[in-house]
Amino acid sequence: MLRILLCASLGLAASMHVSAKEVMTPEKLWQLKRVSALGLNTDKTHVIYKVTTPSIEKNDFSSKVYQVPLKGGSSQLLEAYQGVVIDKSISPDGSKKLFHEKVQIEDVLATDRHKELSQANAYVYDDLNYRHWDTWKDGKYKHVFYQDLKTEEKVDIMQGMPFDSPTSPFGGPADYTWGPKGKNIYYVSKKLTGTEYVKSTNTDIYSYNLASKKTTNHTEKNLGYDKYPAFSPKGHLTWLQMDEAGNEADKQDIIVRVKNRDINLTEHWDGTVFSFKWSTDGKTIYFIAPTNGTIQLFKVAVNTKTKAKPKIKQLTKGQFDVNGIVAVLKDKLVVTRNSMNAAKEIYRFDLGSKKLTALTKENDSVYGELDLPNVEKRMVKTTDGKDMVTWVIYPPNFDKKKKYPTLLYLQGGPQSPLSQFYSFRWNFQLMASQGYIVVAPNRRGMPGHGEKWNDDISHDWGGQVMDDYLSAIDDVAKESYVDNNRIGAVGASYGGYSAFYLAGNHEGRFKTFIAHCGIFDLRSMYGTTEELFFVNNELGGAYWEKNAATEKAYGQFNPINHIEKWDAPMFVIHGAKDYRVPLEQGIAAYQAAKLRGLQSRFLLFPEENHWVLTPQNGIVWQREFFKWLEDTL
Repeated sequence: MLRILLCASLGLAASMHVSAKEVMTPEKLWQLKRVSALGLNTDKTHVIYKVTTPSIEKNDFSSKVYQVPLKGGSSQLLEAYQGVVIDKSISPDGSKKLFHEKVQIEDVLATDRHKELSQANAYVYDDLNYRHWDTWKDGKYKHVFYQDLKTEEKVDIMQGMPFDSPTSPFGGPADYTWGPKGKNIYYVSKKLTGTEYVKSTNTDIYSYNLASKKTTNHTEKNLGYDKYPAFSPKGHLTWLQMDEAGNEADKQDIIVRVKNRDINLTEHWDGTVFSFKWSTDGKTIYFIAPTNGTIQLFKVAVNTKTKAKPKIKQLTKGQFDVNGIVAVLKDKLVVTRNSMNAAKEIYRFDLGSKKLTALTKENDSVYGELDLPNVEKRMVKTTDGKDMVTWVIYPPNFDKKKKYPTLLYLQGGPQSPLSQFYSFRWNFQLMASQGYIVVAPNRRGMPGHGEKWNDDISHDWGGQVMDDYLSAIDDVAKESYVDNNRIGAVGASYGGYSAFYLAGNHEGRFKTFIAHCGIFDLRSMYGTTEELFFVNNELGGAYWEKNAATEKAYGQFNPINHIEKWDAPMFVIHGAKDYRVPLEQGIAAYQAAKLRGLQSRFLLFPEENHWVLTPQNGIVWQREFFKWLEDTL
């Protein structure tokens, strides 16, 4: 261990009261158990869940499966859980099973194109979409199959086509499902190739008929995302839809198809839906959505016989996130929940009492030994007169009479919610436990504050959103307990872009910056990123296209154009397998800072992507993060 308590190593112990309890450290954070729900058992009396535990020593993870009674009680370890949990991959008649696997479709590798050259190591491409997220394309595609459980015959329902289902890179079993009677299989795919693929968000929902082997596109008219197909108890096809082509952060609505009529249940509601499940009687859909700096559980009434606007009601409220619906029963739901002070656990939500009850408490013993930070919601007035939710996280045993170094957290996305999330990298509990006040504003571009607030960041990356950041830190910095000589700005992805941009436009507010996988030069970003629909939508097009949006994006809003005003230390972190924000962005920023004579440091992870996923690299990230702050703040 670098030190038993990092707060002591940072010279910040004087800022904290002496306590009998310890505080969160990187080592403790990476010892926490990670809970994921697998579903209900076949009797619908227990929740089956997996606990994954990192091993710093072995630099990997191990998992065990448990069951816990729905009514509450002790968890039980399951040696084997196959056949215990409800298996949605099995057809309604029990004769077939759905799964997906990769299929070789194209010859991309040199060893496939020139079979006699077995030691060759090369890839050949004729179009774009040659790499995605953290992987170079090798000619293989994910395809949905069904298998006859008696004959073990496997059938590729995508019939050798050069398309992915589940969708790449993050799609999974939620991308395919059986139709109500098992005669059709429904799946999600973006059936485009090459340049058209990387410029489009047009995923569609298809069905494959087992008898005729015919494929039908059910959402052909919609040019944005269509995903998560599911069926109501009455057999109505339901899915989530974004209707704006090319916009991955568009408002997402629940669509129900009834007799060839598509009903948008949430069109009238000024919010966006993350996921949903039907009630057992088919009269209600439960969904989760961001709202006011959190993620909560909602319901919408479903009446297919009227054109009246469906009633939407928020079911949960509190300083936490309800981030997943595991199962729906007649009088209760099973959900997952976390907060900035607690990692994800499984809860029961009783529809009558509206009460959330913890079913798992895998990390309670760890948190019980710690002094925890205090998280407060603060409303900040923006420069254009809006009220902005800002989370302020205070160190354990906070004392208003003392002065604390403070960090402005710059959220990525750019259109992702700054909710009560619990990250194993950007962990506010850990930051505050080292003696820092953390200021985390719900600046322009975040869902949960209305569609306009979310949309306002597009074509305006360096505009109002930057004023929002500064409004938040300036408001908190007025407090007597903030040490104005020790304020830093830290963030990743778009947050890294924000750090690079503010480094040249902060008017002396910040004494240090940390940028992880940040965008430094929007021109080279456009030339090397893999999902062009994102930069086309956000920046207004390519840098050679002349319009009002691109002139601002590649000119005024491009961090590289403000490098002469950089005047504070800069710590650059990057993963070499990050193809969304390619490595050259971090290299260019680090070299610019170093050549300008600024105190600077570069942390490279050769085997990590846009995130840091392995335990020992995670510890390195945390240690170097706080060491940099110790050195410069």
